[in-house]
Amino acid sequence: MLNLTSRGTSHTCNGTKRRDFLQIGTLGAIGLGLPEFLAAAERGIVDPSKDKRSCIMIFNLGAPSQLDTFDMKPEAPAEVRGPFKPISTRGDFQVSEILPGHAEVADKFSIVRSCYHTAAAVHDAGWQMLQTGRQFTGGVNYPHAGAVLQYMKGRRSDLPAHVVLPETMGRGGGNLPNGQSGGFLGKAYDPFALMADPSQPNFKVPDLLPPQTLGDVRIDRRRRMRAAIESRMAELEATESAKMLDKNFEAAYRLMNSPQAREAFDLTKESTAVRERYGMNRFGQCCLLSRRLVEAGVRFVTINTFLTVFGEITWDIHGSKPFTTIDGMKNIVAPMYDQGYSALIEDLDQRGLLGDTMVCGLAEFGRTPKVNPAGGRDHWPQCFSCTFAGGGVQGGRAIGASDPIGAVPVDRPTSPGEIIATIFKSLGLDLHAEMPGPGGRPFPLVDFGVREIKELFA
Repeated sequence: MLNLTSRGTSHTCNGTKRRDFLQIGTLGAIGLGLPEFLAAAERGIVDPSKDKRSCIMIFNLGAPSQLDTFDMKPEAPAEVRGPFKPISTRGDFQVSEILPGHAEVADKFSIVRSCYHTAAAVHDAGWQMLQTGRQFTGGVNYPHAGAVLQYMKGRRSDLPAHVVLPETMGRGGGNLPNGQSGGFLGKAYDPFALMADPSQPNFKVPDLLPPQTLGDVRIDRRRRMRAAIESRMAELEATESAKMLDKNFEAAYRLMNSPQAREAFDLTKESTAVRERYGMNRFGQCCLLSRRLVEAGVRFVTINTFLTVFGEITWDIHGSKPFTTIDGMKNIVAPMYDQGYSALIEDLDQRGLLGDTMVCGLAEFGRTPKVNPAGGRDHWPQCFSCTFAGGGVQGGRAIGASDPIGAVPVDRPTSPGEIIATIFKSLGLDLHAEMPGPGGRPFPLVDFGVREIKELFA
């Protein structure tokens, strides 16, 4: 990998640090340019009328219990219904008492209570399925929905097309790809990962800052030097690899020198009241930052509520250490999530952004219908709930239904492929379009016969 910031000439990708910001290939914050987008629009692959559409995917690592959040079963036996009571909302459904903020904005989002998948009941298998729409098989690493959007539409501005907050997922226990990459589209379509906690007082975006040893004059001089060298390398310039290196370099340089990018990531521009409304914690400030990024032109933002299911309190409520208890969910996880989510929905709506911004709350699976001996619930991919707001979604409704104990769908079973198709449909992508797959063969955005959840838009 050619490194424009080191004193040496070049080195390989192995061991490269993210703060070597101007390394060619370090950032994948690129995509189609305007000519390619216009060509795609002309072919009907993208809908130009929906080019303002964005998506904020909130991924709930650990998997919320459907029975304790969005699919309450108050008439079921105590070992099924759990300790919480349902409350009324502004929508046509009830939610758990531990989500009062959701109740207040329920007219703006809808719940799909009949989601399921057929992969193993391990976290990273579900991460892959719910973010790509497909199961990791045969060594094929599928691209994240945001990577597909980046490939199909490219960026709008100096900012990347797809950003992950606060950083990409850690370990899931299954030793599988986590679904947060460009997959077979290549490293150029990996998301821009913040790799910082926006709730910290000294929050800064590492990749908006050049190494401290490098001044502006030296950066510009090395940029000109690179241009001069490349002008004498016509044969190399003709190759696809060289073209990709050039695009990656320009993306990195453009981002680092962009006032628009610095402004978008600067949370000090927000009032204390607004920041506190979202919650002065990592998730709350990521929600606020996602709103700022969408305002600034980012097409897709993925928020990881947690970074791993190991060593921190998450939705993974097995009931005993090192996992979370039901009390931990009630007193720590749910209040944080409820505050950040409801603030995001209200803020987007008040700013006139919700109509063009789909906000989806996803998870890798649900939890077992019966409380286990430790007082928690275990992994259960057979049935779970996901939420959708904005981007053309009609709020206030529950789509699909589970059986009396929340174990399996009995109405409108919904697969991960349909969830991803729903996101693509909101963003104006043609579900029959193709992208370059493994071996360069055409690969469909979604599998044959898979459609969006039409009831959300009706």
